[in-house]
Amino acid sequence: MKFLFKYMLLCSVALATLSSCVESQDFGQYDEIEVTPTLEASMLYVEAPESMINEAPSNYVFSQNFNFDAFSYDEFSERVLDGSVTYVIENTTSKPLDITIEFLDEQDNVLGPVDTFEIPATPSGEQQYIVYYGDAGYSIDIIKNTSSIRVTAVNRGDNSSISVEADPKVTIKSSAKFRVRLK
Repeated sequence: MKFLFKYMLLCSVALATLSSCVESQDFGQYDEIEVTPTLEASMLYVEAPESMINEAPSNYVFSQNFNFDAFSYDEFSERVLDGSVTYVIENTTSKPLDITIEFLDEQDNVLGPVDTFEIPATPSGEQQYIVYYGDAGYSIDIIKNTSSIRVTAVNRGDNSSISVEADPKVTIKSSAKFRVRLK
């Protein structure tokens, strides 16, 4: 009898413990998780000394296409949500310049609006421009279909003046920051 009582008590406690600690599991939580990190990377760096600007046969200092397939990879283009491209342009030359940046597809067609920046002659300091894509700016499809970037510099000044700066040049740098849905 004593054994039966201990056995019944042990079974009752075990049953009470199991039923009180068990919560129904929700395995659908994985579907509700959203992972959207912000990825940031450098894109472009171009530098042209004032001597190159002075020697240009016309006012077009340079126009160069740079291969840039990073945006067109499926892993990025199918998941990018929005973001921005930041341009930092520094001109220590004696020339005012127009800098044009175009995003091109695989057939060299211009995608969307063209960004043109009017850069004053020295001492203009560093100029920063941010261009947004997605809901807050240009269409995100521009970024998704970019295969190359064309940078053009046009001299709006003369071809003879020389800056008093030690190493006069124009420097163009850019970086991108985009939110990407991982899941």
